[in-house]
Amino acid sequence: MNPVFNKLKSKLSSFKDKIGSKIDEKAVDVEPEESSDQTLASNSTESVVETTGNDSPASVSSSQSIDKKEPKKAGFVKKAKALVLEREFILEEDDLDEPLWELEMALLESDIALSVSEAIVEAVKKELVGTRRRVGKNTENIVEEALKKAIFDVMSANTFDFDEFIRNSEKPVHIVFIGINGTGKTTSIAKMSKRLKDQGYSVVLAAGDTFRAGAIDQLAIHGDNVGVKVIKHQEQADPAAVIFDAVQHAKAHNVDVILSDTAGRMHTNINLMEQLKKVCRVSPPDLLIFVDEAVAGNDAVERASQFNEAVPINGSILTKTDADSKGGAAISIAYITGSPILFLGMGQGYDDLQKFDPQWFVDQLFAA
Repeated sequence: MNPVFNKLKSKLSSFKDKIGSKIDEKAVDVEPEESSDQTLASNSTESVVETTGNDSPASVSSSQSIDKKEPKKAGFVKKAKALVLEREFILEEDDLDEPLWELEMALLESDIALSVSEAIVEAVKKELVGTRRRVGKNTENIVEEALKKAIFDVMSANTFDFDEFIRNSEKPVHIVFIGINGTGKTTSIAKMSKRLKDQGYSVVLAAGDTFRAGAIDQLAIHGDNVGVKVIKHQEQADPAAVIFDAVQHAKAHNVDVILSDTAGRMHTNINLMEQLKKVCRVSPPDLLIFVDEAVAGNDAVERASQFNEAVPINGSILTKTDADSKGGAAISIAYITGSPILFLGMGQGYDDLQKFDPQWFVDQLFAA
């Protein structure tokens, strides 16, 4: 887990340091207003003096007693004010031009898409510029909260609860997995089937990748390992027919979920994209999930965008997140496609599929 987002963490930390220094330059000392207790004590003193208008020994003694205590009280209040002295600042847009430019470059270097980087920078600027703010001991906290809010808002703009969807949908639920070769699509299907089984659902797998040699056998091995049935035909068979048979099997045997594998393809492969569209016509999916590697960065973001234009996706799974030092793909894909990240692949085991949580992601970025 150590490599996760470390490069992006370092760049965000550098930005916090620079803005913290700028806040220190702009901050001016201010004294807090007297507390209500101090005001009340003062009013009580005045009240006693005013109400002892006669010359009785009792009233003189009371006044003298108050006069003796007042210098000590005033000295204590003054000392207390000095101890709790605070600062406040106002940052102008000019103060942030250079640091924000460096932040945008840092985000781009972390494989965060340009439009997403601009959205984060704009949100940080809006949070920090032009308002009078009080600052205590640690100026970096103010900057960190602005960064956290900006990144969280970008990542949580499109949210979707996968577990709730499965729970409330009419059965069987048909989920089709798409993406290019070698990104962990078949393994993600196996992990998903294990996760669903652990939650009490029955699952069947459809070996719809009839194009790649060994793909059917690979899915069959995963099916045996996690204990789910695999519907398969011979190599080069029509994927739409395989997946149709899997859906019919699920309906006949009251299976809850069908997970359909498909051949890896680039969006530019017209024949394979038409084949995918046929699969979706013959056996319409309830969810179309795009799978790619987190470590692919901007390439993964671009591919997600291109697939989404060809066959609108409902969500994404990012594999190899445990080896991702930048975090750019995870931040960008949901924003670019308008569809949420559903899960993160965090290891090689069947249980290493983590439900995506924007708050967890942000916490990782700013963890010590």
